[in-house]
Parts: sequence; C-alpha cells; structure tokens
Amino acid sequence: MDNGNLDKIHIRDLLVRCIVGIYDEERAAKQDVVINITLYADFSAACHSDHIEDTVDYKRIKKQVVAMVENSQYFLLEKLADAIAGICLNDPKVRRVQVCVDKPGALRFARTVAVEITRERRDHA
Repeated sequence: MDNGNLDKIHIRDLLVRCIVGIYDEERAAKQDVVINITLYADFSAACHSDHIEDTVDYKRIKKQVVAMVENSQYFLLEKLADAIAGICLNDPKVRRVQVCVDKPGALRFARTVAVEITRERRDHA
C-alpha cells in the first residue's frame, strides 16, 4: 500500500476519562487521557460525490472510541492505544491509523506522558 497518496482526517485533543495504570491509586478513580487520532483513507470518491457514504464517518468513530475508552480498565497506555486503533480500522475505508494517547500528570515534573502507535489494515485481524 502506498501511504504517501492517502488523505488524512485528524481528531485532535479528544478528552476522555477512564481507568488506566498499573498502581492501585491509578485504578481507584477515572483519570483524564487526551487522544489524538489520524485516519488515513482515500477521499477521491468523496471529493467527487460530496456524500458522507464515500468517506470516513469520523463522528461515528469518535463516538465508538469514547464509549470504549470510558468503559475500559487497561493497565497500559499501549493497550488502550491499540484498542482505539482497532476501532478505527473496523471502518473499511480506514487503511491506516495513528493513535497518540496522553496521560497528563503521569510523571511528576512532566506535563504529560504519551504513547503513539501506527497500525495498518494488514496489521488488523
């Protein structure tokens, strides 16, 4: 697949609360995570037709991501990011996804800690 010719949709700074972390104090209450997603797809048909059916419905993906994250209880940001990527790749038009999950306040003296992953359709089973 030639990723250089794919178009992008960015979902930026999606704030969601969830249980995530390995320590008891992290698992006692939901905490903020900030999610950034880049969806790669071919928008040629949508540019021609101007119809939502010919592109990625980013509102639907956002709703699915929020619902999953709010109810998740992963130990690792890596696993959370991978689960988000899986939701995105369930859309047949999404050929590649980049997911970055920030956990503000995870480290003392650092504004945030982030995990970023990239997955492609061929990686998604």
